[in-house]
Amino acid sequence: MNFHISEKMASLKPSAIREILKATSQPGIIPFAAGNPAPEAFPVQAVAEITADILKNQPIAALQYSVSEGYPALRETMKRFIAQHDQIGQPYDDLIIVSGAQQGIELSAKVLLDDGDTLICENPSFIGSLNAFRSYHVNLVGVPQTQGGIDIETLERTLQQNPRTRLLYVIPNFQNPTGTCMSLEKRKAVLELAKKYDFVILEDNPYGNLRFAGEDIPAIKSMDTEGRVIYCGSFSKILAPGIRVGYVCAHRDLISKITVAKQCSDVHTTILSQMICQRFVDDYDIDAHIASIRKIYAKKCALMLSELDKHLHPAIQYTRPEGGLFLWCTLPQQVDMLEFCRKAVEQKVAVVPGNAFNAREEDPSSSFRVNFSTPTDPQIVEGAAILGKLSYEMLEAIPAQR
Repeated sequence: MNFHISEKMASLKPSAIREILKATSQPGIIPFAAGNPAPEAFPVQAVAEITADILKNQPIAALQYSVSEGYPALRETMKRFIAQHDQIGQPYDDLIIVSGAQQGIELSAKVLLDDGDTLICENPSFIGSLNAFRSYHVNLVGVPQTQGGIDIETLERTLQQNPRTRLLYVIPNFQNPTGTCMSLEKRKAVLELAKKYDFVILEDNPYGNLRFAGEDIPAIKSMDTEGRVIYCGSFSKILAPGIRVGYVCAHRDLISKITVAKQCSDVHTTILSQMICQRFVDDYDIDAHIASIRKIYAKKCALMLSELDKHLHPAIQYTRPEGGLFLWCTLPQQVDMLEFCRKAVEQKVAVVPGNAFNAREEDPSSSFRVNFSTPTDPQIVEGAAILGKLSYEMLEAIPAQR
């Protein structure tokens, strides 16, 4: 049978990351392409204790339907948490629990965007969000990043050229895929442009708690006094991604519409998972746990950088992040990036081609993303050596410029 596929889905392609992750399941593959948290960062014993207690003492509450806005105790816990840790929350704000920050991003787009509206994002940006935006037939425009984040001058020109801009999507902390942070000055500038050109900022912050060097930078939402910022957070990186719990803090009028949109999608986020998150934050030392995972990622990032410093051809540039999970490596323009990634996979090292993160995938890229949280320390050492050998082979094969 020939199936008619809707216009919304016909043009979408499978996630490049998910396709590459299929390769990581093959024996011997070194998973530099993944974005998974380190398994040793999971508080397995605490989650087991909490789950057993909930199922013993609150089984019906955990297994019954509940309200779409989220488990009330978790909503209050997260309002306090982001107020204390990020200075987020105005009298007009509300918070909804979602099935991972990805759902919060997708529902925000669903609520705010009509066909043909413009959504601006950093270029490159997170492919999961880009595909969600594409499904709503928006005019997706990428703005390049310079030192300290998105290029403000280019952003303003883009706004002038696209008067139907409704939303700006940014990942200010340890951006996926580049691992970079947006400076305080640029965060303030982005907020001022939102006021000037009347659009909403979608601030995605899954990695903010993973800072292991440098100083924290205030969230854009913490500086918002008009309700122009939607703030998305997640338990995926500080607890476990399989739990699928995230949250959205925004003006109550937006949260009410996001709630209706969520009712159309999945009624509510899994209550048992929400109860686990609430108990973990309230009954365990969440700050001590976050400090412990920061140490894990500081060590793994330092090892990755030291091995790349040792092995990669000096013509290859790469970011040196102060947190998060990713490095962004850039080849000289005369090197075929896709061929480099293909040969890397052939040699059992999976990395993600940079064009997968472009607002327009057909646009060229000389970069690729590397993850340091998923591979083991021995895999980091072995994989960096393989990439290094490949980098010299490909660069030395290029004819000398006359």
